[in-house]
Formats: sequence, structure tokens, C-alpha cells
Amino acid sequence: MKKSSPEQILLLLKKRGTLDAGEIAEELSITKEGARQHLLKLLEEGLLEKNCVSSGVGRPCTFYSLSNTAIAKFPDAHATVTVQMIDSIKKLLGENALHLLIKDCEKTSLSEYQKELSFAGCLEERLKAIVKIRTEEGYMAEWYKEDNDYYFIENHCPILSAAKNCSHFCQAEINNFSILFGNQVKIERKEHIISGDKRCMYKLNLI
Repeated sequence: MKKSSPEQILLLLKKRGTLDAGEIAEELSITKEGARQHLLKLLEEGLLEKNCVSSGVGRPCTFYSLSNTAIAKFPDAHATVTVQMIDSIKKLLGENALHLLIKDCEKTSLSEYQKELSFAGCLEERLKAIVKIRTEEGYMAEWYKEDNDYYFIENHCPILSAAKNCSHFCQAEINNFSILFGNQVKIERKEHIISGDKRCMYKLNLI
């Protein structure tokens, strides 16, 4: 089912961070005036924030980004229950037990991913496969190549509350990526949602 223009705008801003009306209109193939009307409605609903930037010449340019209210509408899978479980494990069994539990989950996920990637050969094939898997899991993943560098991006974290409560989840993620992309690939996290960035971004280089 095709999403409405306002829904598409929210998804676009979730992926891209900050855009002006002209950029949004171009991305969605609608008129600039049409984009402005949708943006005004989303502003009235408290789903957007706007920032006017002066370029020194002419009228200031208005840029739009998601408000905290809009960000909260994107799924955080079983957030309350997961955080409660993490707190209980820490309290009853200790930090090390939690670490061992996440390590076990990490191994299970890795095994499942490796099955999905069994026919993926080169780095680009692996990127396409991992993007598909992670998007299905709610991470809104994508990738692109710039010169000789590859970038793997997760625009959303569906376990954000759990990840904020326990850093082992993020470490498990990068551990699995290092294995899945192969030992001929150097992987470096450049942006991190937990650190206040709007997305998680990894830079990949063939060694």
C-alpha cells in the first residue's frame, strides 16, 4: 500500500535528517507548493521542527527535521519490556550474565545471517543482502559507494531503548558485521544514534 505524501516526508526526513521544501519536492516528485502545504500541516501537528538559515542574500532558507514526537512514532520493539528485563538480569544475575546472554544472541543472529548470505560473494552482494535483512528487521538500512569507499547506513534503531540501557547490543552488532563483510574489509563506525547522531553509519574499505 502506497504511503501518503506526509508519511513519505516523515520517512524521508528520518533517512536524510534535514531538508528544505525544494529538496523534499524533488525527492517525492511533487510541486514545491505541494510540499510546503504538507510541511505546514506536519508542523501544526508537532511532527516537525524548522530552522531558518540566512545565506546573506535574499530570503532565509527554511530547513525541516523531525521533532521528538515524530521520532517516537517509529517503532522501538518491545521497549519497556526489554529494558525491564535488562534491569532485572543486571540486578539478579549481574552484568557478566547479561553480557553472556547477548553474546549467545549474537551467535544465533550471526548464524541466521550467514545462511542468508551463503550465495553472496563480493562486498556489494553482501551489502545488498544485509540491507534487505536489516530493513525487514526495522533498521531502515541502505548503502552507497563514494569513490573507493562503501557506506552502510541504518536510519532507525528498533531496539533503541535497550541499546541505550546496555552498550553490549551495539558491540554485538559491529562484531557480527565485521564477520559478515569478511576479513578483507575494514569496517569503521562513523555515526552512532546512541551518541546523538540521527543514524548509524559504517564506512567500509577493502583491504
